[in-house]
Amino acid sequence: MNDTNILNHLFDKNIICPVCDAHFKAKTVKSKSPRISSRDSDFFIRYSPVVNPYFYDVLICNSCGYAAMRSDFDNIKTHKKELVFSNVTPKWKPRVYPDILDEKLAIERYKLALLNAVLLDLQDSTKAMLSLKIAWMYRLLNDSNQEKTFLTQALDGFNDAYSKELFPIYGLQRDAFMYMLGELNRKLGNTQNALLWYSKTIVSVNSSNRIKELARIGKDLIKNENI
Repeated sequence: MNDTNILNHLFDKNIICPVCDAHFKAKTVKSKSPRISSRDSDFFIRYSPVVNPYFYDVLICNSCGYAAMRSDFDNIKTHKKELVFSNVTPKWKPRVYPDILDEKLAIERYKLALLNAVLLDLQDSTKAMLSLKIAWMYRLLNDSNQEKTFLTQALDGFNDAYSKELFPIYGLQRDAFMYMLGELNRKLGNTQNALLWYSKTIVSVNSSNRIKELARIGKDLIKNENI
């Protein structure tokens, strides 16, 4: 797809930084443009090559350096804003991004948001979700080593979030979250932990039939690998 066609699926959205009140425009994917081609077992959505919403998921304020996923951008707490001015802004060097983003630029932007999340000591789930999305971008680039590195970071953060945070977490209810912990463990070769989370998912009375079936599929994959 050429650049003109991609730009037809984007529009400029006016954004106000919740930290420094700066106004800026951010390229945003039109709601009807993304076309889902498939879904991976860890909830990664693969889009047909029209336009990929993951590439435009992070908002960055060039004035103060605050960066976050769109779902989190406006939710920063007042006391965290001071941490942006003291921990982020002094180190910030403004960046100019092209209108059309790709996997590598998306990784850079997700990493900026992750650095913000670390410096602002945000919730474990936020850091984990950013790490997971970075892993997905490396998956698109077929970089299995970097994908594994960030899947591991994501799993560590989600393990902590499971015991400390309220559900739903990034749209995932407890059953889907337990399944995801099993699936990430399986992808990383942690077979016993994967089987434990799959079993918890399957026996939970609150698990949906769809999620139970995904957990059974995960268990079968492990079983077939060990035959």
